[in-house]
Amino acid sequence: MAPIEHRVPHAFLSALATTDRAPDIDEADDVYGWLIGSWSLRVLHYRGFDLRGEGLTGEVHAGWVLEGRAIQDVWIMPRREDRRAGRFARDPQNDMYGTTLRAWDPALRAWRITWNNPARGHRETQIGRRIGEEIVQTGARADGQATRWRFTEITSNGFHWIGEALDTDGRSWRLEGEFIAARIDS
Repeated sequence: MAPIEHRVPHAFLSALATTDRAPDIDEADDVYGWLIGSWSLRVLHYRGFDLRGEGLTGEVHAGWVLEGRAIQDVWIMPRREDRRAGRFARDPQNDMYGTTLRAWDPALRAWRITWNNPARGHRETQIGRRIGEEIVQTGARADGQATRWRFTEITSNGFHWIGEALDTDGRSWRLEGEFIAARIDS
């Protein structure tokens, strides 16, 4: 039997992606619409390690999906160009090629979030809401460890993303990831 060539069918992409949020999501509830587009990432911390001097970079691409009732993104670290060029060894600790699906839940009046990074076998579920000037996502890992991810310093051209896990004392949040993002599309 001849090998099957695998291509992403145009019908799949056109059924998945859309250009705007669904009309039944109020503008006030659209806390993630600003994320649509492409971003470069500067990695400051990941998995608890200070990586500011390592020059590790990444990328994020986000768009409306599922008739505008969800936003899906792809977080990649190191960025694709560096993965292809072999500039960074494929360190399993720093290997990220995953996707987040943020789906609007009108009954909850919040966003249900599922993160999946098959490169590391890492999955999380959270609930996301705007709290003041930040977007805060809280949830837990499969083992029950509480997590909090925050988008801060959000502008049209950048944001600061902070990922934390609740420490064993049950009170302190431990920094696990930190990225500075800059928009690379207009």
